[in-house]
Amino acid sequence: MTAPDGAQAERTGLAWRRTALAAAACTVLLLHSAAQRHWGTAFVPVVLSAGTSALLAAVGTRRERALRTGRPVAMSPTLPAIASLAVTVTAASVAAFH
Repeated sequence: MTAPDGAQAERTGLAWRRTALAAAACTVLLLHSAAQRHWGTAFVPVVLSAGTSALLAAVGTRRERALRTGRPVAMSPTLPAIASLAVTVTAASVAAFH
């Protein structure tokens, strides 16, 4: 038994949205923490986290649209690599500036 057409694209899109939403929630928590620390360098992780959230949402949207076409094209390996690098740099900034 196979899944109906479009189910894979929907699951992939939901997974990317969930990841972007989790990153946005982390951004809000970092924003709250930076405000309590009177900003300064604690704002660096907030900016990086917001950018990472936007990047994850954009990559997810692009991937979902590609899967919804009749003949999906493979995702460039550069996009997930950039997203992974953004997450890593954001996590390192939290460790360094927070």
